[in-house]
Amino acid sequence: MPWFKIDDSAHSHPKFIRAGNAALGLWLRCGAYSAQHLLEGRVPKSIVKAFGTPAQVKKLIEAGLWHGPEHDCPRCPQPASGDYLMHDFFEGGRNSTKAQVEAARKGAADRQAKSRARGADAKRIANGARNETLRDSNGAQSDPHFQGSAAGQEGLSQRDAMEGVTPSHAMPFKSLQAGRPEGVPQQGVQTPDWAQPLIDKLASKGIRVSWARLSNFQLLGIQELIRKRGVDSLVDTAVSRWNPRDPIKFASLLLTIWLEYPDPTPGSHQRSSRPTALPDWCKDPDCDEISRTREIEDDRGIRSLQRCPDCHPASKGQAA
Repeated sequence: MPWFKIDDSAHSHPKFIRAGNAALGLWLRCGAYSAQHLLEGRVPKSIVKAFGTPAQVKKLIEAGLWHGPEHDCPRCPQPASGDYLMHDFFEGGRNSTKAQVEAARKGAADRQAKSRARGADAKRIANGARNETLRDSNGAQSDPHFQGSAAGQEGLSQRDAMEGVTPSHAMPFKSLQAGRPEGVPQQGVQTPDWAQPLIDKLASKGIRVSWARLSNFQLLGIQELIRKRGVDSLVDTAVSRWNPRDPIKFASLLLTIWLEYPDPTPGSHQRSSRPTALPDWCKDPDCDEISRTREIEDDRGIRSLQRCPDCHPASKGQAA
């Protein structure tokens, strides 16, 4: 919306004093009309007739605030026959030209379109992340699959696998994020050869789960966990958390359990000691009793599971 601007000292300008209040009312209304319709100071005869009187028009012309047809002002163009022109409408950049207003409107429209596009992209990303999490969690059981389990869902999206742990726990993924290592199949293909020793050792302990729903990203994490911790350590962790009365079906939850424990420090034994139980439940309604996690939504609208700060006070400010 363009503006019709008036200098703050206009109240005492000699031209305004000569014109008088009644004529200045016509000047003001016609100036606003000309600015609104991008007429660049021109005032149609029909508008003048509707807003004022011939006597007021005469006072504006005599005071030098308006020009009629065939005027002799060298700075102002000639109005169309019967119309009037406001003197020095663009003086000092006080009012905007039609080209300036249209350029400003186009710039605002372009910025608004870009902002809406960014908002739509962010919404699609957020919806995609939520849908992936919902798909992965459809097969989860309502009862805990592990004794004292800290996992709240069977399936993890690629994003959950990283953001569901503290930075130190996420390290198994770091060195392999750039690409798929040799032997890792596309999602839905049979289990890779390097995972067979782990699968066999788990089966010997009575732990049999499906590996079909693992994403490439999750397979990368398991491969790195085997390299850093060893098969025996991962099996010990699974056995300690296994609930034979309610066994799980998918390997994605095993990955979640394994990621709850940090990698061994340099110089320590590769095989970890028996994992400790989860902390006591804080009984907060937002905290899941089984997993000790809460669903958090960031400023982009993307949700993720994070450790409950009351159940895990040492993890405040860190991702679950």
